[in-house]
Amino acid sequence: MKIAVLGTGMVGSTLAGKFAELGHEVRMGARDAKNPKAEAWAKSAGPKASHGTFADAAAFGEMVFNCTNGAGSLDALSAAGAENLRGKILVDVANPLDFSRGMPPFLFAGNTDSLAERIQEAFPQARVVKALNTVNASVMVNPGLVPGVSDVFVCGNDAAAKGEVTRILKEWLGWQVVVDLGDISSARGTESYLLLWLRLWGTFQTPHLNIHVVH
Repeated sequence: MKIAVLGTGMVGSTLAGKFAELGHEVRMGARDAKNPKAEAWAKSAGPKASHGTFADAAAFGEMVFNCTNGAGSLDALSAAGAENLRGKILVDVANPLDFSRGMPPFLFAGNTDSLAERIQEAFPQARVVKALNTVNASVMVNPGLVPGVSDVFVCGNDAAAKGEVTRILKEWLGWQVVVDLGDISSARGTESYLLLWLRLWGTFQTPHLNIHVVH
């Protein structure tokens, strides 16, 4: 599969690297076609790895992963281009974290909306699925870093898109339990969970943690 990964940070590099390792063609997108992080990643990730602008990557990918900083996600996706996102599954991994007041951050979206909802509203022809935003980048691609069975969540308005993302999470990344929370408004919950997740990281002094829902 041809996959676009928007964003050059830890999440983007980790997911892009895993997808390339699995044999997929992966293009990392950044604002600048000569972004040094993207260039370095493409050189290290093998012959099926490439890089370009957000628009280059979005046009290339059959599926798009938004791994940009949440505060800049809408601008990055605008740069990617609505036409390049039309009809494609857009997996939103970003979180609406605002660090302007220092640590810990607060959310710039929540209660009555979410970043994922804003993305779906701004790009109505994209098939937005919120996923993977509740765990550390390393755990995203290797859930076995957390002992036992733990859960990852998906939500979105397109059932077929959620089904495809669920398949990828299980078959490519090794997740055993994928919980479908419903429509895209459920992202309010998974994004807000980051406030607890950050506190858990501080308490246990490791980002390699997750939750399992027992009922």
